[in-house]
Amino acid sequence: MIVGLPKEIKTNENRIAMTPGGVELLVSNGHQVIVEDNCGINSGFTNEMYKTAGASIEADVDTVWAKADMIVKVKEPQAVEIARSRPGQIVFTYFHFAADKDLTMGFLKSKAWAVAYETIENKKGKLPLLEPMSEVAGRMATQEGARILEHISGGRGVLLGGVPGVHPATVMVLGGGIVGTQATKIAAGMGAHVYIMDIDLDRLRELEDIMPKNVTTLYSSPANIRELLPKVDLVVGAVLLPGAKAPKLISREMLSLMKKGSVIVDVAVDQGGCVETCKPTTHENPTFVVDGVVHYCVANMPGAVPYTSTVALTNATLPYVIKLANNGVKAALKADEGLALGLNMVDGKVTCEAVADAFGLDYTPVDQVLS
Repeated sequence: MIVGLPKEIKTNENRIAMTPGGVELLVSNGHQVIVEDNCGINSGFTNEMYKTAGASIEADVDTVWAKADMIVKVKEPQAVEIARSRPGQIVFTYFHFAADKDLTMGFLKSKAWAVAYETIENKKGKLPLLEPMSEVAGRMATQEGARILEHISGGRGVLLGGVPGVHPATVMVLGGGIVGTQATKIAAGMGAHVYIMDIDLDRLRELEDIMPKNVTTLYSSPANIRELLPKVDLVVGAVLLPGAKAPKLISREMLSLMKKGSVIVDVAVDQGGCVETCKPTTHENPTFVVDGVVHYCVANMPGAVPYTSTVALTNATLPYVIKLANNGVKAALKADEGLALGLNMVDGKVTCEAVADAFGLDYTPVDQVLS
């Protein structure tokens, strides 16, 4: 199979979908890899490193897309990339269709195989291709939140961990999954008083056992959120419904309960956000203010640390890339039910129920298109 690695073109997206080490393994399995010129440079990987791994370098991105049987990417295809995709081609990347109707309708027309990282499951029912980037985003959420709380960044001028004689900041984390757990660990480690909220009592019990004493677990309900909002300096939105839009847990009205200069970091932005006032921002212009509350809603947070993110992502995605390349897309999906859950659409049909529900589209079960 011919596998193409194009350069990411989303604003300030510096990751690349595969390291040279990943390319080497694909080539050793008998596949051809075409890498767009300098696509890995911002992640610390040069053309020469990819050549040494066995890839060919192509200056023309249209040629990469035209020749490749499978395109492996990081972020959802932009409009110009949707136009380059074609029927029968596999595009393997993060899509997050439910948060973007234009992307959904555009890619439906392409009739390509849209295999989405974010809905693939492993045998434990976890999301193995979301986990590494969720770990990065969760840790970054606290890191960025702490920075934005500084007065020069528009915040209240609060040090997250405080100092002797001064209260530390109060942090509320919405969601006890990978993002929320990582955000909580970093915030607690910096000395903040952290409340982590979830609706899964079993998960709250687990968190109660593993978290330090400056972390309090709470059931996530509108009443509990409203009660806490006047006290918090930083809110981290870390809610995930796989393949679907995130629920709105903080309304515009609730912002009036928060202190001026407090900060919201909504990691769920690429699924529509769990804060009503959330809208996607970029690393170039990461924040905006609503009712005195600073919002950080960068939709590709791990893109700010591209070396770490690219290596972590390749570690997770490479086994699936090799399955798709070695067996072909139909055989690979038939052989692995978890991988089959990653198929969101093909041949103009929506095969992810959450995406179909988000836009009132017809839903076609995966087994029907594979039969």
